[in-house]
Formats: sequence, C-alpha cells, structure tokens
Amino acid sequence: MGVPSTQASNAIIYLTYGAFLVTGVYIAFRLRHQSKGEYLSSNGTQKGIPLALNFIASALGSGILFSYPEIATICGVQGLVVYALSSSLPLLVFGWLGPILRRKCPEGFVLTEWTRQRYGAVTALFLSLCTLITLFLYMVAELSAMQQIVNVLTGLDGLPAIIVEAVVTTIYTSIGGFRVSFITDNIQGAMVVGLIILGVISVGATTHIDRSLIAESGFLNSSLLGWQLVYILPVAVLTNDFFISGFWLRTFASRTDKDLWIGVIIATVAVTIILTFVGSAGLLAAWSGAWPLGSSDSGYLSLFLLLGQLPAWVVGVVLVMVVSLSTAAFDSFQSAMVSTGSNDIFRNRLNLWFIRGCVVVIIVPVVVVALKSPDILQIYLISDLVSAALVPVLILGLSDWFYWWRGFEVVVGGLGGILTVFFFGLVFYKGDSQLAGNLLLLEGGLYGNDWSAFGAFMAAPIGGLLWGFGACGLRLLTLFVLAKVKGHRFDALDRPAPQFHPTDAAAESEQEAVTEHRADTKTDGKFF
Repeated sequence: MGVPSTQASNAIIYLTYGAFLVTGVYIAFRLRHQSKGEYLSSNGTQKGIPLALNFIASALGSGILFSYPEIATICGVQGLVVYALSSSLPLLVFGWLGPILRRKCPEGFVLTEWTRQRYGAVTALFLSLCTLITLFLYMVAELSAMQQIVNVLTGLDGLPAIIVEAVVTTIYTSIGGFRVSFITDNIQGAMVVGLIILGVISVGATTHIDRSLIAESGFLNSSLLGWQLVYILPVAVLTNDFFISGFWLRTFASRTDKDLWIGVIIATVAVTIILTFVGSAGLLAAWSGAWPLGSSDSGYLSLFLLLGQLPAWVVGVVLVMVVSLSTAAFDSFQSAMVSTGSNDIFRNRLNLWFIRGCVVVIIVPVVVVALKSPDILQIYLISDLVSAALVPVLILGLSDWFYWWRGFEVVVGGLGGILTVFFFGLVFYKGDSQLAGNLLLLEGGLYGNDWSAFGAFMAAPIGGLLWGFGACGLRLLTLFVLAKVKGHRFDALDRPAPQFHPTDAAAESEQEAVTEHRADTKTDGKFF
C-alpha cells in the first residue's frame, strides 16, 4: 500500500499548515490598518481572475473526496455528471443576481441586507439564522471530513490536524478579516487546480483498468436514482448556495458586472472539471478492482482504496491538496459567518476587536460538534432541505411583479415548506409519525431505493410556495377587513413609488428606461 511513513505524513500535513499560517499572518499584518468595513467586506474591488479562484476555493472542500466518488459507485457516470453540473452551474446564478442586488442594495454585501431592505428586520433575522446555521454546519462538515481523510489516508489520528487547521485559519482570519481570506483563497485555489492536474496525471499513469469490469459494473447505464437526482441535486445545491454568505461576499466584491461574469464562468468550468475528475476516482477504483463491485456501504472510500494501490508520493500530493482544499473552504466559512453575524445581528456596531474575538469563540463548538458528526452527507442534506423550502418564497421579491409580497409570506412559506415535508412523510409512510420526522432529517440518506428523498425535495419548495400564497391571501383579507372597519382606503396592493440606486453612470442612464413599472421598488421593509 502506497502510504507515506508516519513522519512523512506529519511533515506534509503540518508544514502545509505552517506555510498557510505564515502566508496568512503576513497578509493580515499588511492589512492591519484597514477599516471595519474593509475587514468585513471588499465591495467593488476585485477583478475577474481573482474572483474565479475564490469561487473555486469556496465551492470545493475536502468533503468532495468522499461524496463524488461515492455517487459514481452508486449511480455511475450519470450520477457523477449530474452531481458535478449541479454543483457548478449554480455559480452562474451569482453572475445574474449579483448586478440586480447591487442596484437594489448598493450598500450591502450579503443577501440578508437586501432581505432587510425588502422584507424588514424580522425576515432578515429569520434568513440570517438559517444562514448562520448553514455556515456552522458546513464548518462542522469540513472539519469532520478532514479528520476522516487524515485517518483513512495516513492512519494517523485526525484530531490534531483539525485542531491545527482551526487554529491556523482563526489566527489569520481574526486579524485580517474577509480580505485576508480572499487573498489566501487566491493562493489556495491556484494550488488546488495545479495539484488536481498533477494528481489526475499521476492516477491516470499508474492505474491499470480491468476492461471486463467496465461492463460488469453497469456504471455506463442510467438508473431510476440517477434520473431522480436530475431534479433533487439542482434544487438542493442551487437553493443552498443562497445561504452561503461567502459566495455573496465575493459577488459584491467584484469591481464590475463584467468581472463578476468572468469570475463565475471560469469558476463554473473549472469546478465542473475538478469535480468530474475527483468523482471519476470512484469509477477507476471499481474498474481497477481496488473497490469491490457491490460494496455499496464503502463507496465513499473508493478514492482512498484507489490511492492505496499507488506510489506513496501520489498520496503525498493528495495530502497537500486536501489540506489546501480544507483550509480554503474553512477560512471562507469563518469570514462569512463573522461578516454575516456582524451585519445582520449587530448592524456593524461592534468594535473591531470584539469581532475578532467572535471569530475565536465560534471555533470551539465547531470542533466539538465535528468530532461527533461522522455523516457528512446528512449534514449537507438537512441544510439543503431547509433552503429548498425558504429560497423560492424569498426570491419572489426580486421581481417587480411581486411588489405586494411581504416578509410575512416568506417566513410562513419557509416554515410551511418544512412542515409540508413532514405531511408528505405521513402520507408516504402511511401515518408513521416517527418515520415522517426522520424524513425531515433525511436519515434514510439521498441514495435510497424509494421515492422518499425525491418527495421531500418536491414537497419543500412546492409546499413553501403554497403556504406563502396562503399567508398572502390571509394577510390581504385581514387588511381589507380592517380597512372597511376603520373606513380607510384599502391600499395593500398599491404599487410603491420607484426608488433608484444610481451606483454609477451606467445605472443613471438606465433610469429613464425602467421607470414604467420596472424600476427597483421600495417597500419600506414591510413584514405585514
């Protein structure tokens, strides 16, 4: 088995962390005189290529070494392609929505700021809670994945590695804020791309395929689960990306709309290729005999079983790549959580040193929970189901056609969508409330042999919209009755006066063209 020695493994892991620590602290020291606003965001400062590297680093993480090879061993090429495209194509949405949100909310740097402006403080806090929980879960999943990878790849205890990672990223992120995360992600993103290329060449040159296993595996055929995933994965990933503040921070950081589009297009192509290459390890593991066909319970280990047959230096390259992936993702989540919390909860009134202290405090529970959470996929799925319920009712407010849509509908719709999943579970499991409750946590996983997961991801967005429109009808009816009782004019459906945000000369020149009921509308942040 091609595994580096204990001494070599330790040297590779901790020297890589050391290099990131020195780099991060140096960059943070150079930024020590930045303002609180610069600490929390970098609006309008970044060009296309740095944005692309940042989106790549933020979209990946060490967990991809488990999840994408696993889907390849379950659904073959069909599942792998669907998963890779579902994870990369949603990045294009930021290129489309970014300019819209910057015109509507030029002073913002996260989605929750627009939500506060459009729907009011209650809805913004509701979305902020969902966002912070999602970031917390992603941080937990990242450390949990890193711990398992170190153990599987080297045989070492992964606990010291994740503690060192948490300490390293906390040190330079607490000093430098979002800007240091952005700069280090450029370095780490470029490293990941280079290491992926080197790793693919190494695996391709040293792996021997048994062609008889290709037909036997059936991985080139489609399957029912594969077709279900065509719907489930795009809905899950796309809606959940709205909860990842790191993407919004990078969206608002773009210097121009053109730079943003360049960044997300390059990132989309790169992420698609990287995830496809990583997931292909599951196919190669099966076709080379490293992973026994039919061993569905160990599909998530297929990449590591494949690496076990390769020279030790290849494993060393993968170790460096894993540390880079994990560090880049983790510091992005850290900076995003701090920026979101400071903006949404404390309205950026906190002292900069107190904000830095918050970075340190949140790490302790993350590490503790990560040690108790081995099921990485389930962590993602819980967050995905919540976002699938909430995001559809939230984004209706981006359209001027829905100027009458309020925060009351968003909150009721989001909670109602989750409740609808439980109702679906009661029907699906013939009245068994315990199984219906388990469906809310997707304890059966995503790759079952029934329609439960598919139904859950259908029920969440559709139920959310139905509850939202029901809440809207109830609100309008209540306001109509109150208007009649008090003798006032019913004005709940009146179109608000246009509100312009000319952030540049181009925006000013567009104002005349959008005055005919297509201008940004000001709702005064009404919840009801």
